[in-house]
Amino acid sequence: MAEQGKKDRTIATHAGSHPHDNQGVVNPPVYRASTVLFRSVQDLRERYKSKYDAITYGRDGTQTHRALAEAFTALEGSERAIILPSGVAAVSTALLMSLRPGDGLLMVDSAYEPTREICDGLLAKIGVEITYYDPMVGGGVADLIRPNTKVIYLESPGSLTFETQDIPAIVAAARAAGCRTIIDNTWATPLFFKPPRHGIDISVYSASKYIGGHSDMMMGILACPAALHKTAAKMAHGYMGHATSADDAYSALRGLRTLHARLVQHQETALTLARWLAARPEVE
Repeated sequence: MAEQGKKDRTIATHAGSHPHDNQGVVNPPVYRASTVLFRSVQDLRERYKSKYDAITYGRDGTQTHRALAEAFTALEGSERAIILPSGVAAVSTALLMSLRPGDGLLMVDSAYEPTREICDGLLAKIGVEITYYDPMVGGGVADLIRPNTKVIYLESPGSLTFETQDIPAIVAAARAAGCRTIIDNTWATPLFFKPPRHGIDISVYSASKYIGGHSDMMMGILACPAALHKTAAKMAHGYMGHATSADDAYSALRGLRTLHARLVQHQETALTLARWLAARPEVE
């Protein structure tokens, strides 16, 4: 959860770092691991009772992944997060853990193209009914909800189109109908929009973009309430076998440290360019 009273830039700088528990080292070490050893059979059994909270196997994450998840949830204000090998892995995990054959999905029409491919190429084949809706429909989404609708998926700003959805109105309609909400918050990042504060159930990110920040790693993040964490982790790591390297987790954590400085500069540069273009006679 978000650290009370601290600014985002402070949280991003320090969250997930425990130097006094680690020989005074500022940054968490890179734990590369597959096999994890136990002191006894009893120790193994005890740890597997909380498999997705304990360190049990490299596929499920190491201390490096846990440090990234801790830092991310502190910044976003969410309860739990799982680290995945790409943004598409985060999207598919969120959808597959939330839908069953016969369920209905309201998918924003401006969604990231690979998200549409998941819908049309995978979910439709297993019997999920998909309806694409206008991203600017706002509270009118209530008229699209059917008895079998289980999930309303948002992406704000939208990929390529960059419109901003009326999230409070859509969340209100979803809650009234008992639907789960999922948002792709990649472009806003947890600095500029914090989904848990606005009633969103699950948020997904391509950490390959702003969070990683240097075009040299692939990663996705799924954040959710504690009550959904085990379901998400089992779907991602247990059923689909998603795993990320500790080196990439470390790179993402390092990127998180400079996220505020980079995004503020991105914004200033974009506004400068937009104002220059607006003043050009060639631009109508």
